[in-house]
Amino acid sequence: MNKKYFFFDIDGTLTDKSTGKIVPSAQVALNELQKAGHFVAIATGRAHYKARKFMESVGLHDMVCCGGGGLVIHDELVQNIPLDLEKSKAIARQALSLGYGVLFALDDSIKVYTKDHTFQNQVGDRKEPTEYVYDENLDVDKLNVIYKMYISIPKDKESELTLKDTSGNMRFVPDYLMFQYDAKHQGILDMMQHIGGDLKDVVVFGDDTNDMVMFDPQWTSVAMGNACQELKAIATLVTNANVDDGIYNICKKMEWI
Repeated sequence: MNKKYFFFDIDGTLTDKSTGKIVPSAQVALNELQKAGHFVAIATGRAHYKARKFMESVGLHDMVCCGGGGLVIHDELVQNIPLDLEKSKAIARQALSLGYGVLFALDDSIKVYTKDHTFQNQVGDRKEPTEYVYDENLDVDKLNVIYKMYISIPKDKESELTLKDTSGNMRFVPDYLMFQYDAKHQGILDMMQHIGGDLKDVVVFGDDTNDMVMFDPQWTSVAMGNACQELKAIATLVTNANVDDGIYNICKKMEWI
């Protein structure tokens, strides 16, 4: 069997969004792919600290995380690229000048740093477990690294933030805008360079628009049956919905397991 290099998105691909847990048949597929001698990894926008627990829980040891900026190889974090520092500072300064709250992720942890409660007063808490660190002396210009930023700007006001698109950003929840390293495609290329695999043997699985960046014609791209239409339109293959055994079914059909 020709060795393949599999990269799986988490939310809506491996996991059932209604439970947050891996689809049982997807777990079986991961196990059988590894037994067959394939390379099997996660490809996620989640930060390393948050994605590692999931990676370990499903029995994997390799991962593209942090939107492509982070690489875990044989359980070791070998790369974690932050945001462009000067561009991030400029965006943050503009947001603050407009009166919006800004949270900074300055390390690989659950902590976010901010000057005051402006962000929470405007939009409430982040929609995931967070430890807030308040520092009234926090100076954007003195920050040495920024991994992520969260800005409490409404969607209908985004045009005010004219520097917004100088850095990768997305709005996973309606209330605030998130800035993070956004290059899962490059993360896969970096991983393949590290492990010495052939790009034509890469297989990626995804379900949403943020996965479009890693659907490349030079390898096999699989869209879940529950995927958005934009992703299905550029996919090599479309399988069943994840909760309808989509991953397992396509792996059997293609004789990868």
